[in-house]
Amino acid sequence: MRIDLVTVFPDYFAPLGLSLVGKAIAAGLVDVAVHDLRRWTSDVHRSVDDTPFGGGAGMVMKPEPWGAALDELLGQEAATASAGALCPSSPHSDPIGQTGLDDGAASAADVAAPTSRRPRAFFIIPSPSGVPFSQALARDWALADRLIFACGRYEGIDARVPLHAAQRIETAEVSLGDYVLNGGEVAALAMVEAVVRLIPGVLGNPQSLVEESHAPSWDGLLEYPVYTKPASWRGLDVPTVLLSGHHAKIAQWRRAQAVALTRLRRPSA
Repeated sequence: MRIDLVTVFPDYFAPLGLSLVGKAIAAGLVDVAVHDLRRWTSDVHRSVDDTPFGGGAGMVMKPEPWGAALDELLGQEAATASAGALCPSSPHSDPIGQTGLDDGAASAADVAAPTSRRPRAFFIIPSPSGVPFSQALARDWALADRLIFACGRYEGIDARVPLHAAQRIETAEVSLGDYVLNGGEVAALAMVEAVVRLIPGVLGNPQSLVEESHAPSWDGLLEYPVYTKPASWRGLDVPTVLLSGHHAKIAQWRRAQAVALTRLRRPSA
């Protein structure tokens, strides 16, 4: 998978080089490139925003830099689609980790990509007015060949950008939750992590995905409470059933706990 993140604050994405995502990048399971939107501006001030039509507070991100960014990123993909490979990094990108992007070389994942179909790609705009992000979306995106995240700032991105993008690529405005952040970077970080951990080979034990919150195999329930040693801590004891060694009873207890927790914290689910 190839992930592109377009932002005016590239340093926001340094944490992607850490933990499991960083290991996935190093292993060649995913290519990540961060692009500075200001590199696609044409004025001396490298401006990416302007005052809103109709008046009002704040500034709106201009469509021109986003259009130029899409032209370059999608143009590269179109040029290589017939070979079944995703595009190498652009001159405006900052690859995270050593993933075969130097000198325009294709990564191992690109070379191994199937040649019988056009790569599936998404253009994603994190937005508080978007559809709610969910585990189902993460699973769908994890099957894609490419994700391009457009991280807005200020009062958001000119509404013509997603309309234009939707003519060229599957486009979605997606909300991390019913609250407002200063920009799309934090939401994009969360979404990338949720997606990358679902890519085969990223988690050391694939069974970790089976009985976790929102997993299809767990009927969408929230995960049951978990415990480790010591068996007693500050007057609080681990439930006796977990110490019994009776696997059937443990499974029954965990299921009951998951149902009860879901009813308590997701009463409308």
